[in-house]
Amino acid sequence: MAAEGDTAQEYVPKKKNKELTETEKRRKKIVPGSLMKAEIRPGGGDARPSDGDQVMYHCTVRTLAGVVVESTRSEYGGKGTAIRQVLGKSKMLLGLLKGLPTMLKGEVAMFKMKPQMHYSEVDCPVSPPSSFPKDDELHFEIEMIDFSKVKVVSDDLGVIKKVIDDGQGWESPREPYEVKAWISAKTGDDKVILSPKQGEPYFFTIGKSEVPKGLEMGIGTMTREEKALIYVTNQYLTESPLMSVVEGFEEVQFEVELIHFTQVRDMLGDGRLIKRRLRDGKGEFPMDCPLQDSLLHVHYKGMLLNEEKTVFIDTRIDNDGQPLEFSSGEGLVPEGFEMCVRLMLPGEVALVTCPPDYAYDKFTRPTNVPEGAHIEWEIELLGFEMPKDWTGLDFQSVMDEAEKIRTTGNRLFKEGKFELAKAKYEKVLREFNHVNPQDDEEGKVFLNTRNLLNLNVAACYLKLGECRKSIETCNKVLEANPAHAKALYRRGMAYMEVGDFEEARSDFEMMLKVDKSSELDATAALKKLKQKQQDVEKKARRQFKGLFDKKPGEIADAGTDERGEVQSTTENQKNGDVEEDSNGTDTDDVEGVADAPREGLFSLLWPTGRRLFSALGLQRCTIL
Repeated sequence: MAAEGDTAQEYVPKKKNKELTETEKRRKKIVPGSLMKAEIRPGGGDARPSDGDQVMYHCTVRTLAGVVVESTRSEYGGKGTAIRQVLGKSKMLLGLLKGLPTMLKGEVAMFKMKPQMHYSEVDCPVSPPSSFPKDDELHFEIEMIDFSKVKVVSDDLGVIKKVIDDGQGWESPREPYEVKAWISAKTGDDKVILSPKQGEPYFFTIGKSEVPKGLEMGIGTMTREEKALIYVTNQYLTESPLMSVVEGFEEVQFEVELIHFTQVRDMLGDGRLIKRRLRDGKGEFPMDCPLQDSLLHVHYKGMLLNEEKTVFIDTRIDNDGQPLEFSSGEGLVPEGFEMCVRLMLPGEVALVTCPPDYAYDKFTRPTNVPEGAHIEWEIELLGFEMPKDWTGLDFQSVMDEAEKIRTTGNRLFKEGKFELAKAKYEKVLREFNHVNPQDDEEGKVFLNTRNLLNLNVAACYLKLGECRKSIETCNKVLEANPAHAKALYRRGMAYMEVGDFEEARSDFEMMLKVDKSSELDATAALKKLKQKQQDVEKKARRQFKGLFDKKPGEIADAGTDERGEVQSTTENQKNGDVEEDSNGTDTDDVEGVADAPREGLFSLLWPTGRRLFSALGLQRCTIL
């Protein structure tokens, strides 16, 4: 029991001490009197350099008797080039680390340093020159030429950028953007080694080694119309068409004015589908792009990539001047066309070069476009309308909207566009997370529709060869209703595809118990399961035939085909040895399941939505 007059004390957690940087730890080692400063010439202004600033200074080191030990000045045997370092980042002597931040621009000062303030410091990060009197007390005469804020482009300080004039916007060029810039270069002692081309800026493509590596890294941090100095040390001065390798210089200073750059996107990552932005749009990228399924309004001109650049359509002429209107996410335009439009801003004009497999070889081909033709589209996105917001809609209106989208998904499924169909079903399921039925009748309709959508998603996964995901989706239905015959059937088919025959048999037999009306479908599925299991066992016997008749040392040859290649059950299924499911039960949820064609392996592994978001760098997103 607390004594009278005691007051309860609130517990206050101790603040966690912030870990000191290496620079701060070194400064704490300074002993009073070990560093003295005398001003020789005053500087101007009242600004002083701080950590992160680039400082440029001349330095002359003398003994206390006045003998010059070393200097950057040419009159004392130096190269005449000022030292350039970044406070708090560059390796420098402790006395300079402490003394430079006390100086003004243009100031000349003398620093008297004890040995522990220069090269005799314990764990000094700078090695002394040969025959340097590192154990002596010395005078360091420093002239602060300039200091400024900079951007450290490379961690080793080999590339540093100093902004002269700010640019416009936020975007910077990156591979494979196309850049136009005025570029000049000189050495640290102001010797010009590159003058700007007369009449026009230099044009190059990021990522093609058309300028030195360090210069390209620095330009990659600039914005339109920005002007900057880019300091590049010799290890980043790679040879390029702009200039040959500069011999004998430790550093080159580039002056760059970024006139313009064209946004170029390699949509597939293999250089085949390229989008070039010819005119900027309005808004912020990518927030104001039609990433979600939307109603799009575009003008476009289609050309063959032949010598004549033959125009096969121009909506401003061939469509009575009316723009093309289409809903994205429904496979209504060629895949390459839609992928690029989704990454455009309203008002933007882009030039798209497209290979045949993303143009018209897998789409309704215009009569004047030959098979296998490479296409170039010039596209202007006039605008787009976002999908209808379900907020505030009554239950029946929500279900009507859901049915429209589900119907579109069914059409896409029948056309073999399984990834697009799945995206439609999943969109409705996401919206259903915010739907709250008000009575039992609405609840029943809602539950039935949600189950139907999940089964449709499972059917898509099955067609895409992602059987485990199909099983997981069926489980969502069976967790709420273990006797759902259609879910049992679809899960059983997925189990059969991955070779889990006992699980498949269990699901098909359960169908017979819970729903007599599914007897025909369940019986057919069990028959197919038996046949598939027999086929697998037969192949296994062929693969391992004679395995145990081999002598020691020959066992490694067992299970090979005539070409000496081992074939697994899964590979045989992919090669068509296992008959595709043709039972009619699948058609109850998605019409045309049995007749829907299987897409090629490349299309299944790289669906439209995944390619689109890969181009954005958003690997985990899905198309909405």
